Amino acid sequence: MAFFSLFDFQQFLSAFLVIFAAIDCIGSIPTILSTKRRGAIVNPNKATICAMVMLFGFFYIGEAFLSLFHLDISSFAIAGSLIIFLFGMEMILDVEIFKSNGPSNVKDATFIPIVFPLLTGAGVLTTILSIRSQYSDINMLLAMLANIGVIFFVLNSIEKIEAKLGKNIIYMLQKFFGIILIAIAVKLFISNLTILIAKTTIQ
Repeated sequence: MAFFSLFDFQQFLSAFLVIFAAIDCIGSIPTILSTKRRGAIVNPNKATICAMVMLFGFFYIGEAFLSLFHLDISSFAIAGSLIIFLFGMEMILDVEIFKSNGPSNVKDATFIPIVFPLLTGAGVLTTILSIRSQYSDINMLLAMLANIGVIFFVLNSIEKIEAKLGKNIIYMLQKFFGIILIAIAVKLFISNLTILIAKTTIQ
């Protein structure tokens, strides 16, 4: 019960929006549609499960993974903020900074390239670990679960979403969330740099 008592709607909503912006389901719609039109299979149920395993897995073992390299969260968050910044620049400037070099001509495109790196790539995983120190676990877990629900909904309704929103609205939303990501990156960089400087001063 103590775990659930830490639930805070504002934290949940904030974490949800950060992860939502990083995943960029809406901005990924054109790519997913293009992949399906080339004859590749995209299984929504399988994609949702794979995305859930990746998000929750990295949330729980991310810190242990960092400890193998003697890194702390603040250092990783600063590096992550730079990736998040570039991720936002991709969305705003319509450039491809993070190249996808996965295998081509694969008929089942559910995991590669849809789940990874499109929906849960390095930018998303870095975002989760980078913002973990900013929110309590229950709010982070619920925010990730809600985003997994969004992934499931989008993949199952992708043609309907495109028809209702239109390409112009999808493009506008991509730009909007790109700006949000850049703002988040600046905040992460400054707050965690302050922490590192404080630790260095104490030592």
